[in-house]
Amino acid sequence: MEFKDYYKILGVDSDADKKTIKNAYRKLARKYHPDVSDHHDAENQFKEVAEAYEVLKDDAKRAEYDEIRQYGGSQQGFRPPPGWEPSGSWDNSGRHFQGDFSDFFSSIFGTGSDSRASDFGQRRAYSQRGQDIETEMPIFLEDTLSEESKTISYSLPHYDEHGHVTEVSKTLKVKIPPGVTDGELIRLKGQGAPGVGDGGSGDLYLRIRLVPHPLFDVEGHNLIITLPLAPWEAALGAKVTLPTLSGKINLTIPANSQSGQRLRVKGKGLPGKQVQGDLYAVLKVVMPKSNDSLKEQWQQLAEQAPFDPRAEWSEAS
Repeated sequence: MEFKDYYKILGVDSDADKKTIKNAYRKLARKYHPDVSDHHDAENQFKEVAEAYEVLKDDAKRAEYDEIRQYGGSQQGFRPPPGWEPSGSWDNSGRHFQGDFSDFFSSIFGTGSDSRASDFGQRRAYSQRGQDIETEMPIFLEDTLSEESKTISYSLPHYDEHGHVTEVSKTLKVKIPPGVTDGELIRLKGQGAPGVGDGGSGDLYLRIRLVPHPLFDVEGHNLIITLPLAPWEAALGAKVTLPTLSGKINLTIPANSQSGQRLRVKGKGLPGKQVQGDLYAVLKVVMPKSNDSLKEQWQQLAEQAPFDPRAEWSEAS
């Protein structure tokens, strides 16, 4: 069965008012009336125009048609949505239609089995679950440790009684579950788009995006921080202040530490679903800016220290 676009048949927009629809009908009815038209398909064209006007001039019929158009309409192979029950159709006097209407019209409005026109506007037993919505939720690493809820806002489609779509904003407070990772989906049941009839609302899916941190990199549930050291701190050992997500701690640097060496701070990473991640401090020896005095001291050290950093190369060759 072919879907009929009544708005297209009358040449009006889907939000056209009654006056526009009536004027369009009168113009086309005069054009295709079989008594005056010489169009080769005037009779069928006139029936199409009359059928379109019969639906769009009536608020209740138009609302039902718009619902079908929004949720079940297609250009080929149209079938009414599951659960849709034709309601019967009446003219303005309350009598059943006697006109020659299409199968498409009958599939939506029926042929009229009830004798009361006031029943026409009742909604059908048509239900459809609302759409699922997915939106990104950026969070800071610090948020994974917090028990406070975060406020998010997102847009939902809203359909008025004529099937016209507008966007509405919805705001929720969401508690970040422990152990979330970048790219993970969190499902909030029933917080998506509203359904139709008895159809329930869809779900909201939050796509977690960890905001890059100026100090920490993330490896699973572990955190990585680069710890700059002066050459003498690496050589002699030192106690340094190390930032973590939950505050600063004192970290002991062993003597003779090397660049690239990792020092593990247990339990100072991101929370996991089963265990807490760790923090790894990656040591990086940083040279100070040189001056004449410092250069002289480095020269003395070079002459006195029996050290060849490339000794392994000689052994390998």
